[in-house]
Amino acid sequence: MPSAPQRLTDRKREAIVQAAVAEFRTAGYEATSMDRIAAAAGVSKRTVYNHFPSKEALFTLMLEHLWESSTASVDVAYRPDQPLDQQLKRLLMQKLEVLADPGFIDLARVALAEIIHSPERAQDIVCRMGEKDSGETAWIRAAIADKRLTKVDADFASHQLQGLVKSFAFWPQVTLGQPPLTAAERKRVAESAVAMFLGCYERRA
Repeated sequence: MPSAPQRLTDRKREAIVQAAVAEFRTAGYEATSMDRIAAAAGVSKRTVYNHFPSKEALFTLMLEHLWESSTASVDVAYRPDQPLDQQLKRLLMQKLEVLADPGFIDLARVALAEIIHSPERAQDIVCRMGEKDSGETAWIRAAIADKRLTKVDADFASHQLQGLVKSFAFWPQVTLGQPPLTAAERKRVAESAVAMFLGCYERRA
């Protein structure tokens, strides 16, 4: 069990992270400073630097949290005893629910703007993201191994599947400021994506 000083340190670190996320979300990368983050977290600037060496380090952590929140929420393990369309629809509905969160979209917009502005700053974290399987990729790999999907590059097929979803539920919101999809719209996007994906890759008896 962590000691009282360690718990206090952990609470301060979490407060700094949450303050940084809020500042990046509302002010953007360039306008956010370590002074603003310290004030928002209720700690000294020195305390912020004791935990994080730079604003870039905090921004990198924000990108990691953004990635993890989008993948951790998609958790539908492949089931050999259930219809593919039902499983895949549940998986995509989880994904669409994450993408409907305005906070997630705001942070994604900040991250995308900074990646475009300074691609070298985000290169390492993007490479690490690419090394991790998404929930969609893991599900596709399992279905291929069970011989219920045709033999296809799972990463390629996962990108296709995510493209079917994000073209409606991510890119218009991030780049054009469109509102998140309604529940009915999310259902329509998920069902059509499932039909198109399985129409291409499901193995027929």
